[in-house]
Amino acid sequence: MRNKIILFWVIVAIAIFSACVVFTSPKEGQEAGKIFNKPASLGLDLVGGSSLVLEAQTTDTIAKITPDMMDSLLYSIESRVNSLGINETSVRKIGEKRLLVEIPNITDPERAKEFIGETAELEFKKAVNVNEKGDITWASTGLTGKDLKKALSATDPAGNWIVSLEFNAEGSKKFAALTKELIGQPMAIFFNGELKSAPIVQDQIIGGHAQISGDFEYQEVKDMVDLLNAGALPIPAKIIEENSVGPTLGADSINKSLVAGAVGIGCVMLFMIMYYKAPGFIADIALLIYALILFALFKLIPVTLTLAGIAGFILSVGMAVDANILIFERTKEELRCGRSLFTAINSGFDRAFTSIFDSNISTIITCIILYLLGTSIVKGFALTLAIGVIASMFTAITVTRNFMHLVFGTGELKHPALFGLKASEINNEYKASETTKENAKFGVLD
Repeated sequence: MRNKIILFWVIVAIAIFSACVVFTSPKEGQEAGKIFNKPASLGLDLVGGSSLVLEAQTTDTIAKITPDMMDSLLYSIESRVNSLGINETSVRKIGEKRLLVEIPNITDPERAKEFIGETAELEFKKAVNVNEKGDITWASTGLTGKDLKKALSATDPAGNWIVSLEFNAEGSKKFAALTKELIGQPMAIFFNGELKSAPIVQDQIIGGHAQISGDFEYQEVKDMVDLLNAGALPIPAKIIEENSVGPTLGADSINKSLVAGAVGIGCVMLFMIMYYKAPGFIADIALLIYALILFALFKLIPVTLTLAGIAGFILSVGMAVDANILIFERTKEELRCGRSLFTAINSGFDRAFTSIFDSNISTIITCIILYLLGTSIVKGFALTLAIGVIASMFTAITVTRNFMHLVFGTGELKHPALFGLKASEINNEYKASETTKENAKFGVLD
């Protein structure tokens, strides 16, 4: 019994922690926390945003757009969009040479469009000619952004923002050879065809580190770093279509989903109490704890909630109740045979576990297939359903079982109506024979 009490308080602690995560959100102007005061991640269909269609463009050197080129373009665009700090974005192929980019809850659509379409070409050049006016003709050195390992934002000793560059192994060799060749001469750094800086090389630089300096603002440096780390677009892409989804439509969808979810869960909870009586009430408490745990996981992971995701959550609620129904029916069968409450509850859970486990595993496997092969909407549905199924197994097997033992104890069933049974349904002959066996086992005389 002591272990059950300890487990009870552990469950209560988990429920309180989950409630704190679920019901705390950052206020206006307040910074979001890592655990508490963390906003829920909502998809484009719920909070509004922008939807962009990009089309790959052919050039003089690119006569045909191949599937491999589109895969490379998709990866590059995904890297750039994620650099915007909006984790709920979605990038997917539509047709042979188009990409659909969905950016929810974006505050500056124009910046996103410019950011996605930037070429991010980094090139180091050397001076080959200077005319009478002082204009310099620059020539390529072969050292480009393809030789870059990573870029970082930093500050120089004077506190000015700079872009710190680190080359890969091949780039480090090129940079060392280039700085050795250009000692006493300028080495120009061009970004997207624009001259950013042209420092005079003082000595050979070994180690593969360089920097882009200038009169930069922080945001300008950050954008350069993000674009350099994302890499140049493998092929040109043009935004050919832009659509906006207003937050009013999303708010209306949220309200309707909340009403539908509340009505559905309320009906399920009412059914459990009416049909299963006291165990049904315990199952309802476990269901509330399940909902708290699940929503807390959604915020902590975080999981982007879309309308399809909310549908997956509501479906997982039905599966959580289904597990309790299997357990309670098994328990009632044991009670009809005249077993003690402790034995009936344990046997009911043990016998139902195999069916619950098999059905949930098959559902999780289906969710994995949908997540790997489906579109973004299907992925959201699959992810929320899978997490819901795993959480429902915990609450059905652990929470409900622990609460039933604590409430009903280990004695005989004195009030069959608490389990929705009639006294006439209990097999008293079987019960008496079981009691005799127990007495004989422990040397007790009738």
